[in-house]
Amino acid sequence: MSNTASNRTEAPVLAVTSGEPAGVGPELCAWLASREWPARLVVIGDAGLIASRLACTGVAASVQPYHPAARPQSGILEVLHRPLAVPAQAGRLDVANAPYVLDVLDCAIDGCVSGHFSGMVTAPVHKGVICEAGVPFSGHTEYLAERTGSARVVMMLVGGGLRVALATTHLPLAAVPAALTATVLEETLRIVHHDLQRRFGLALPRILVAGLNPHAGEGGHMGREEIEVIEPVLERLRGEGMQLIGPLPADTLFVPHTLARGDAVLAMYHDQGLPVLKHASFGGGVNVTLGLPIVRTSVDHGTALDLAGSGRADPGSLHAAVELAAQMVAQRGAPA
Repeated sequence: MSNTASNRTEAPVLAVTSGEPAGVGPELCAWLASREWPARLVVIGDAGLIASRLACTGVAASVQPYHPAARPQSGILEVLHRPLAVPAQAGRLDVANAPYVLDVLDCAIDGCVSGHFSGMVTAPVHKGVICEAGVPFSGHTEYLAERTGSARVVMMLVGGGLRVALATTHLPLAAVPAALTATVLEETLRIVHHDLQRRFGLALPRILVAGLNPHAGEGGHMGREEIEVIEPVLERLRGEGMQLIGPLPADTLFVPHTLARGDAVLAMYHDQGLPVLKHASFGGGVNVTLGLPIVRTSVDHGTALDLAGSGRADPGSLHAAVELAAQMVAQRGAPA
C-alpha cells in the first residue's frame, strides 16, 4: 500500500453532498476524483448519477460504494449511495426528486452530528423546486440551523484574501433596518468572534464592522442606526475585550489599507459585502456557516442548470470548499 493511501486512511472524513441532481453538483463532485486531498472524501448521492456525470468530465476514475473500513485508493470516488426518487435529467428540474435532495443533506448532517464525518461540504441545491414540493426551504444555512438545533447561525464567505460575514442575509433591502436589532448584531458578532478563534485559529480576531447607511450615517444626518444600534453594541463588546473596528463607511471599508487592519468584515446586509468578495474570488469562493456544532462549507454559486452534464462546469469553488473544510477540521483538533 502506498504512503498516500495510508495517509488518506488516517485523514478526517468529509461528507460531500451532491446537491440538485439536475444541476452541476453531481459532476462537480465527480471532479473530486481528479486529485488527492488532505481528507477522505465521501460523496453522498445516487451512485449511478455520479458515475454518469463522472463519464462526462473525462476524469480517469471509477465510482465505488463507501465502506468505512475500506482503504481509500487514488482514482476511486467513494459514494454513499442514496437513491434518486426518479431518474434525473441534466438541466431539467423534477419536483419528485426534492425529497432525495433533502435525504442527501440529512444523511450528511446526521453523520456529522454522530461524529462519523468530521465535517460536510455542500454542492448547490435549488430552493424553488424544494419549495414546490411543499417543503418550506430558504437555504442550506437555515436548514442546517434547524436540523442541528442552532439558535443563530451566520453566513460568511471566504475567498480572494477576504472573510466577509453577514449580519442579515436573504432579506428585501427595505426589511434590513428593522431586522438589524441590537440583539441580532450582538449575537452575530459573538458567533463570528468565537468561530474565528475556534475554526480559524485566530486568538484575538480583529473584526471590521460596516455601518448600515452611507458614510456610516454621517453623524446621524444619513440615518441613526449607527448611533442607536451599532455603536452601543460595539462599545459593550469592546468592554469584554473584543477587537471591533467601526462602524466604518462601507464604500471605503474594502480598500487595502483598511482591510489590513482586520481579519474579517461584518457587513450589515447581503449586497453590501458580497459583491466585493465575489468580484475578488468568484469561482473560488467558499460559503461557511458559523455558529453550528459541525463544520460546514459550500460552493459560492448556484445549480447552473445550463452547464449540467456538459463537462464544462468549473469545480474551483467546490475544491476550495473541501480544502477549507479540511483546514477547519484540523484547526478544531489543534491545541488551544
